[in-house]
Amino acid sequence: MKVLIVRFSSIGDIVLTTPVVRCLKQQRPDAEVHYLTKSAYRAVVAHNPYIDKCIYLEDDLNKTIEELKKERYDYVIDLHNNLRTARVKKALGAESHAFPKLNVEKWLLVNFKIDMMPDKSIVERYFEAVKPLGIRNDGQGLDYFIPDTQKITNDDIPMSHWAGYVACVIGGSYNTKKFPVEKWKEFCAAVPFPVMLLGGAEDRDEGQLIVGEDSIKIYNACGKFNLNESADLVKRAKVVVTNDTGLMHVATAFRKNVISLWGNTSPEMGMFPYYGFNNLKDRVAPQSVIMEKKGLRCHPCSKLGYDKCPKKHFKCMRDLNVTTIVEQVISFWN
Repeated sequence: MKVLIVRFSSIGDIVLTTPVVRCLKQQRPDAEVHYLTKSAYRAVVAHNPYIDKCIYLEDDLNKTIEELKKERYDYVIDLHNNLRTARVKKALGAESHAFPKLNVEKWLLVNFKIDMMPDKSIVERYFEAVKPLGIRNDGQGLDYFIPDTQKITNDDIPMSHWAGYVACVIGGSYNTKKFPVEKWKEFCAAVPFPVMLLGGAEDRDEGQLIVGEDSIKIYNACGKFNLNESADLVKRAKVVVTNDTGLMHVATAFRKNVISLWGNTSPEMGMFPYYGFNNLKDRVAPQSVIMEKKGLRCHPCSKLGYDKCPKKHFKCMRDLNVTTIVEQVISFWN
């Protein structure tokens, strides 16, 4: 049996598909599992031992489809479910199954604050796509695999951080998903532990502004390390404080204690930290604390994000209590 799993982007979404990949390979050892994603996310899947072959989409989808046709797949598992994946499925002609995106439910939540979303992780919805193959969730959570050549050593970070640090993921795909710089400064001044700032090269300047509070206590790693190296820095952290972004799910894959900060998006959409079988209401994982400003009439305002707050006040992030975040960090550290 040859199976193609499709998820084009992005980091967090791909990490959230890893339980499906693992369970498919373990529960159907006869299956040859291939994974199709964008080449920009090669690092997320390239070292996964449950994937037999990775196919990377560059710019030409038609060319990629022609390559896929040669594989003669028995099943296509669509974990992206958009127009481009529909083209892939139609061209391959194999039996296919997709997960429910619940776009109507998301639209109702964002536009009318009517919450009809199921109280479960998007991971559980991904598993609906492989249910026809007899695959069930093993409850072991997410996976992330780092090659030995991209693991961090003490020589890569300051000696002040060797004994442990709080990893603060300051990046985000949209500004309205990012904790403001002045709030990070307030947090770093109050937390009694070394701090490691994580993000991409685009976050480096903001990181330098935060470092200005204390250049010994705070280390700006934004843009200095590739994705797998940053993932290893997350793995080495004592506690992770993070925006709703890809490294949040990487941290969850390593079973880290995670304090997640929610701005314009909402964990009700199913993208909260997932450790295996945990939901939001009655089985919240003990490793996870969700910081979200409840009661705002405008929250959530988007399922993705904006460059700036549509209401111009950004209360969803600015009103998060830094003292509470620090207290949670100390509790997890101890």
